[in-house]
Amino acid sequence: MAIDKALYTAQAKSTGGRAGSTESSDGRLKLQLSTPKELGGDSGPGTNPEQLFAAGYSACFIGAIKAVAGRQGLKLPGEVSIQASVAIGPMTAKEGAFNIAATLQVSVPGMERAALEALVAAAHEVCPYSNATRGNVDVVLSVA
Repeated sequence: MAIDKALYTAQAKSTGGRAGSTESSDGRLKLQLSTPKELGGDSGPGTNPEQLFAAGYSACFIGAIKAVAGRQGLKLPGEVSIQASVAIGPMTAKEGAFNIAATLQVSVPGMERAALEALVAAAHEVCPYSNATRGNVDVVLSVA
């Protein structure tokens, strides 16, 4: 599903693949990339696409939680944090192909569990990362 109008477009250039580098067009992000040993690399000092995806998804999902809470007139009782995990592995249905799976564990200290679960479910419907991955990436949501 497409968007009606782009409100913001991020741009980055990567060179060298998983053992290369990446930099945003505005220069605010400039990172060395390293391949984890589990994927055949040397686990060098750089980050990797899965870490970047986990960081982006968790930050975006917090934004969705805050937006939904605001629309519902809810005041969040504590600081929202998300422990995100992104796994990569071979797909069973496509020989030679890989996919990712994500787990987001949401914590809002002082919020009643059932209310937090409802808020997380509503945020999952509006978060751009959730909408982009829905139907293609297994996403597990939990509350702490």
